[in-house]
Amino acid sequence: MRNSSVGIGSSVVICALIIISCLLVLAGNGAPASLSTGATVSTRTAAQLFSKHCATCHGKDGRAKTFKAKFNHARNLTEPGWQEAVSDERIFNSITNGRGKKMPAFGKKITEAEINSLVLLVRGMRSS
Repeated sequence: MRNSSVGIGSSVVICALIIISCLLVLAGNGAPASLSTGATVSTRTAAQLFSKHCATCHGKDGRAKTFKAKFNHARNLTEPGWQEAVSDERIFNSITNGRGKKMPAFGKKITEAEINSLVLLVRGMRSS
């Protein structure tokens, strides 16, 4: 039975967390070095980081349908074309160094492992 207080956005986050859990388990077994280096942050922490630092612009579900997203032209992180075109390294660098005036840099605010966990979380947001 489905809990009526869990919406579609929550379902997307839950699915992303499940995917990230699997990816973190596999990270030590052949994952790219940029994702396996220090990627010991829990999925709950990744979701908390996203909620704290990213959701204001990108939305809780990553679809960038917030007022601030429209003002800043924030990226819809679920868009399949963007997901296919962008590399993990680019996502990592965008989080670390920011994207000009559109997105702040978080490299001095959160750890490399936390940034890696956010990369995995963003990858789990891909819509079909």
